[in-house]
Order: sequence, then C-alpha cells, then structure tokens
Amino acid sequence: MVENRRFLRIVTHIVLILGIAIIAIPIWIMLVGASHDGVRMLQVPVPLMLGDQFWVNFNAALFGTGLEGTETAPVWLMLLNSLIMALSITFGKIIISLLSAFAIVYFRFPMRMLCFWMIFVTLMLPVEVRIIPTFEVVANLGMLNSYAGLSIPLIASATATFLFRQVFMTIPGELVESARIDGASPMRFFIDFLIPLSRTNIAALFVILFIYGWNQYLWPLIITTDQANYTIVMSIKQMLEAAEQSPVWNIIMMTALLAMLPPVLVVILMQKLFVKGLVESEK
Repeated sequence: MVENRRFLRIVTHIVLILGIAIIAIPIWIMLVGASHDGVRMLQVPVPLMLGDQFWVNFNAALFGTGLEGTETAPVWLMLLNSLIMALSITFGKIIISLLSAFAIVYFRFPMRMLCFWMIFVTLMLPVEVRIIPTFEVVANLGMLNSYAGLSIPLIASATATFLFRQVFMTIPGELVESARIDGASPMRFFIDFLIPLSRTNIAALFVILFIYGWNQYLWPLIITTDQANYTIVMSIKQMLEAAEQSPVWNIIMMTALLAMLPPVLVVILMQKLFVKGLVESEK
C-alpha cells in the first residue's frame, strides 16, 4: 500500500514537472523558431517568445518557396513520401503478421514451429545489420528511388507475428469448433472472428509501426538519390548542411514542426485503442 504523505506528493510533482519541462522546452524552442524570420534567428540572444512570422514561414516551408539552395524537395512532397512509406510499412507489417500468425496457430504442417522460430530469430537481424545485402537485392530488382524500395524491405515483422500468435492462442477452442460446425471456411473465420477480436492489438501496433516507419532515416538515405523521393526525416538533416550558406533556421524549425504533426495526430486519434491494446488481457 502506498503511503499518502505530503512530502512524497511534492517530490512526485517536482519530478513530473521536470520531466514535462525536459520534453516541452525543445518543442517550445521549435515553435519560437518557426514564428520568426531567418535574420532574427541568427541574432543574439535567441528569441524565447513567439514571433509574427508563423504563417509566412508555414507557407514558405510547406510549398518550398523558402528552401532555395538547400537541395531538398518541397516539404509537402517530402511529407507525402514519408506518409506513403509509413502507411505502406504499417499496413504491410500488420497484414503479413496476421496471416503468418494465423497459419502458425491454426494450421498443422511439417516444421511449423521451426518456421515460427526462424521468423522470431530475425529479431536479431535489424535493417542496419543486413543493410548491404538488402540494398543489393533492392538495386538488382530496380526498386531504387521508388516507394516499393522504401517500404517493402521493412515490411516483415517478427515482433508483430509473435504478438498476434500469442493473441490467437488465447482464443477458446470452442469458438473455432463452433465456426467449423457453422460451415465457416478458414478465411471466413479469420476475417469474421480473429480480426475483430484483435482490433485493439492491431490499433496498438498501428501506432507503434507508423512511428517506426515515419522516423526511418538510414534506409531512405541510402536508396534515394532523386529529390522527388526524399522523406521528411532525412531531408531535415540535409537542410542543416546546406552548402555554402547559413542554415535557414526559421524554415528548418517549421519543417521539423510539420514533420512532428502526423505521428502526434496518430497517437492522439488512436490513444484509447492504443492503451487498451497494450493492457488488455482478456478477449
């Protein structure tokens, strides 16, 4: 039993306030930088209050009018590329993991568990470890500078397969038998029973995998050479290293703000299902 002491409450609130400050201060500085012009951001001291150039910088960043010399595509195009990549990875991982877990749990075939453990062992082989052979395969298939090249090599997920396997193993056998007696085919049982029962887990995975796909940096950096295929995360770094000129801080801060919005919106919109999918223990 936790004691309700005034001292402990004060310490707890101080720790929470410090944690919020550590997270919020960089975001506030980003908002401030996105609301001033480029000249003011190069002056000392750096402003700590919001300016009046927010919408000017928003228009300049989103539609590319303020990015001359930074060798990047317009921000709206980079956001679109990142969105397509993140959604392709997310839906691809979920669909493949659902089907593979369904096959492993409900079908009896030779070396079934060996196949599962082979999938599980790939957890020890992230993209960074196998990036050279993966790049060679993608290049040989002609998928450089394409959405397929950005997403397909990152689709397979041992973690999601393991999660759905554990979920399916909690489904009562009586439900499977009743579906079989009613004449439901395996795919009908999968679509009408398993997917609805797994919706909270799917929602939780959707949030995690979307953020994973959105934040990819190394893989897009390697396989994209055409500006039209740049993603927003890799391009922010390139904007910081614009050749022979000072960084355009107001545009960079606005771009970082725009890059942060889609993951934040996904988390906010799916917060209830996300939390429920992480803590739910019964079906």
